[in-house]
Amino acid sequence: MNKIFRVLAAFAVVFVVATLMLGLSLRQFDIRDVHDAAGQRWATIHRLSGVAAALCVVLVNSIVVTYFVGTSRWCKEVCETYQLPPTFIARSNVIKRRTFPLCVINMLVVVGIVALGGAGDPAGTFRGTPPPGLTWTNVHFMGAALGLCFIAWASFAQYNNIVANHAVITDVMDEVKRIRSERGLED
Repeated sequence: MNKIFRVLAAFAVVFVVATLMLGLSLRQFDIRDVHDAAGQRWATIHRLSGVAAALCVVLVNSIVVTYFVGTSRWCKEVCETYQLPPTFIARSNVIKRRTFPLCVINMLVVVGIVALGGAGDPAGTFRGTPPPGLTWTNVHFMGAALGLCFIAWASFAQYNNIVANHAVITDVMDEVKRIRSERGLED
């Protein structure tokens, strides 16, 4: 999972960065002008890539949640089967509980970025008042930049937790091998 997660998380972060850069490039167009075909086309590409990047972030975090649910359950079952100390289960659960909030917040952050993008979309129907001195486009950009920083940091923290969980799995497997060896069982 260590290698797979690094690739998936890097892809998700790069996808968000590319979408952010695409959004910044829209400043050269007047996307409020329906007759500006190039501007409308690039705005549509930005919207679609934003949705795709958001789905990518949600997918990566869903994989992390699934990984921790599966490995903590595996750890519990192996420890019960081989009557291993419950410290293995406790270690796995602590790491899992440290990771889940990061996954949920990452998903909420990316949904927030998309929602702010919808608020900033001149073709949208949202007519709320942005904070004083700002436009919804500015708020969307600030949310996207801050959200990107959080997603990148949380991905790094998730990676460290995956590595720590892998160490727990390795410790459990070493203990199982020792017990099986003592009992004269095949590997």
